[in-house]
Amino acid sequence: MAAFILEWTISTLDNGKLVREFLREQDISKTALTDIKFAGGSITMNGAPVTVRHCLMEGEVLKVVFPPEKPSLDLKPQNLPIHIVYEDPYVLVVNKPPYQLSIPSREISTGSLANGLLYYYQSTAVNATVHLVNRLDQDTSGLLLVAKHRHIHHLLSEEQKAGRLKRTYEAIVHGVLDVDTGTIDVPIGRKDDSIIERQVREDGQRAITHFQVIQKLADWTHVQLQLETGRTHQIRVHLSHIGHPIVGDDLYGGMRVKIDRQALHCRELRFSHPMYKKEIAFNAEPPEDMKELLEKATL
Repeated sequence: MAAFILEWTISTLDNGKLVREFLREQDISKTALTDIKFAGGSITMNGAPVTVRHCLMEGEVLKVVFPPEKPSLDLKPQNLPIHIVYEDPYVLVVNKPPYQLSIPSREISTGSLANGLLYYYQSTAVNATVHLVNRLDQDTSGLLLVAKHRHIHHLLSEEQKAGRLKRTYEAIVHGVLDVDTGTIDVPIGRKDDSIIERQVREDGQRAITHFQVIQKLADWTHVQLQLETGRTHQIRVHLSHIGHPIVGDDLYGGMRVKIDRQALHCRELRFSHPMYKKEIAFNAEPPEDMKELLEKATL
């Protein structure tokens, strides 16, 4: 498999800097540098090995070869269909179908998106394990961002912390909202008697969800939601908290009527590309079960 390589031609602005200083400015972490040194990577200048104490000169070509990544032995590659919306040498954007796990669980070790991605990587010579930047619940559909290398995952995680990874969802909820727009800002934590279920609680982590009504129906509301934070089950817990659980979400008070899952879909993904230094966005229509639910609701 091909190694993951980053390469720079040194400019006047970087003349005289140490390699260590320059790589720190490229957001290459100390952990990554340690791996490069001891786990099979290399740092070269004009093709010759150098240390991080080397002083840069204008016009030189600095190349960093990252060590190969070893997937977990617990993650088995599987030839599964994957709906790839976008791909470049650094990232993938995938449209996950409902009823598929993002990663294997303790109870279910196969069939997840990660199983399929590892097979895809191995068949296309991507020298990495699977790095999901965001995840979706098993029954939630929509867009997922995947980093093709540990370093890219690190950069995208920093983007996420800085609020530059934007996710817009659509949901169908019980009841008719009495306002067209709003923000839910209440903390979320794990429920004491459950390893899965979350709840609003004062000692939880701050969670912020913005919502906007798309369409008011007879008994339901079609809403658009944007996450400002990314807590587990955040949208589901927040909507249930305001008295409008998602249709089909029986874990948080919704009823499974005319759909066998929570009617929740990640519609848009927008982020600043860490290598191309520009914002890109992707959009995915909700799957047929949500479309049919809306059609029946408007009859």
